[in-house]
Amino acid sequence: MKQETWKKYSEWPLVGAAFLFLAAYSILIIAEPPAPYADALVIVIWSTWAVFGVDYVVKLLLAPQPGRWFIRHPFELLMVVIPVMRPLRLLRPFSLRQVMERAPGTAIRSRVMAYVIASAVILVYTVALSVLSFEKSAQNANITTMGDSLWWAMVTITTIGYGDFYPVTIPGRWAAAALMIGGFAVLSMVTATVSSWLVESVAAATAARTKAGESARNEELARLTAQIERLYDRMAVGPVETGSDPTEVKPRKEPG
Repeated sequence: MKQETWKKYSEWPLVGAAFLFLAAYSILIIAEPPAPYADALVIVIWSTWAVFGVDYVVKLLLAPQPGRWFIRHPFELLMVVIPVMRPLRLLRPFSLRQVMERAPGTAIRSRVMAYVIASAVILVYTVALSVLSFEKSAQNANITTMGDSLWWAMVTITTIGYGDFYPVTIPGRWAAAALMIGGFAVLSMVTATVSSWLVESVAAATAARTKAGESARNEELARLTAQIERLYDRMAVGPVETGSDPTEVKPRKEPG
């Protein structure tokens, strides 16, 4: 398929574009360089937007059913329209489906946890960066430094929400809403992964105890079977009498 060929060759260039966007956007917002350097960073940011836009249009045109592809791939459109989504492209070569393929249970959980942590770190940083860009020049803003913005993003994604920092602009609040939704998704995946590990651990312990019990029962059954076989063997010789030991059988003496 032509679209798959395009994805194959465009994957890593788009990752590079996402990295350039994140680097340029970080320097522009945090360092606030003077005009010549700021203009160069803006050019880089718009260039990456153009790269993502071209990639989206090409994928849409190469899709067998463009309308269905448009509906089923909203994330591709969000990466073009919303700048904060573009750094998440850094995770695309290691999609969750690929992370979970061809690995046993423990390896899958380790990979999923690593993937979730990486996603959370990128999401926290990019949202904090975006909120800072919206808030630092707003009236009555309380998020005016990158440190404050990172702290706010971390307590928001973990659903703690101290309330010491909060966005006052509309774009900042929309970014906060996106971070809240992302936080629920991250916590849900972590909870599911830990629950899976606990269930498997309990199941393994139960299976071990069951196996040990079955082994003991099999040994007892084998011992009783051997005793019964000895009893039958002695009964075949002639009349028998039972000794003091119920498991020991002696031949019965005939009267003189």
